[in-house]
Amino acid sequence: MAASKVLTGARVVLPTGTVAAGRVIVDGTRIAGSAPETAETVDLSGQWLVPGFVDIHNHGGGGASFTSGTVEDVLTGVRTHRLHGTTTIVASTVTGEMDFLAQRAGLLSELAEQGDIAGIHFEGPFISPCRKGAHSEGLLRHPDPADVRKLVDAARGHAKMVTLATELPGGIDSVRLLAEHGVIAAIGHTDATYEQTVEAIDAGATVATHLYNAMPGLGHRAPGPIAALLEDERVTVELINDGTHLHPAALELAFHRAGADRVAFITDAMDAAGFGDGRYMLGPLEVEVRDSVARLVEGGSIAGSTLTQDRAFKRSVTVDRLSVEDTVRALSANPAKLLGMYDTVGSLEPGKYADLVVLDAEFDVKGVMRRGEWVVAPNEGHPVVL
Repeated sequence: MAASKVLTGARVVLPTGTVAAGRVIVDGTRIAGSAPETAETVDLSGQWLVPGFVDIHNHGGGGASFTSGTVEDVLTGVRTHRLHGTTTIVASTVTGEMDFLAQRAGLLSELAEQGDIAGIHFEGPFISPCRKGAHSEGLLRHPDPADVRKLVDAARGHAKMVTLATELPGGIDSVRLLAEHGVIAAIGHTDATYEQTVEAIDAGATVATHLYNAMPGLGHRAPGPIAALLEDERVTVELINDGTHLHPAALELAFHRAGADRVAFITDAMDAAGFGDGRYMLGPLEVEVRDSVARLVEGGSIAGSTLTQDRAFKRSVTVDRLSVEDTVRALSANPAKLLGMYDTVGSLEPGKYADLVVLDAEFDVKGVMRRGEWVVAPNEGHPVVL
């Protein structure tokens, strides 16, 4: 069991606000309300202490894919993102044959049962060929509820989210099916109209998959899905804040319209996250990463990102000028609430897992703790390469 620790001196971001020179007590795997006499004191003066990041949309990292790799490959990706502060991660798949995706769901569900991942997100194959992005068009299919149910069942209770183009045949019925089974129905890779999107939300869809990307733009006569997703209080919008997927004004618009409690920052990371430029495979499609931007070799579409959540945090507060508190909501609290895990992760409160990130004054990672154990130990010369 992890030794007891008292983390002192940092600016601690709590649900109620930031406490200057605060302290967080870690006892075993959890945050505690009081410290035993034998607790080790760790001085974090001049730094920030924030909850571990929760990423609900991530395809891999460290050179490894969640869609096609072995168990050890998946764990490599998980560990890579932990080094960058993501202590809770949902493994996302990309479009593939149904039998293959069901098989992957079985493998990933074992890792969910072990606590290595928080669940599975199926992005595809139930998406629009008009907005396919980096998905193989030949493998796309309509969201028939029987097919959707097949993937949910294969995940053995660990399916957390399914991205759908809800305007396609079977889309609305599939949304209802997912809602009945406690799985998030996410609207994305869609060519839906405003009215079709409203219908899907009323049926139970609650997430916008990487808002703005892979959907019609906001129009003044045909507002499309973006307006419907931003205006509805029942919807949480995913945003990829890497400086490539979104113009800063688009991010500001989403925060202004949806509010800080309805935004979840995601990475949508692929294999190259935390690894480097080069050629990779995203499902059956070849991707080239150049200057940290991933694009399909054929056609040039953006193919996920190489983002890690620490970079999203730093960009949010230094470039977008969001408050640290709102950034923590988007990176930790909001996605934890979406997953139904806010009782154990997403904030620094007694009783929750001791998942936390230490950031210096420039918002670079200096320490990462998961369940009471240091993944990156502060003050010990363990740099995180961004």
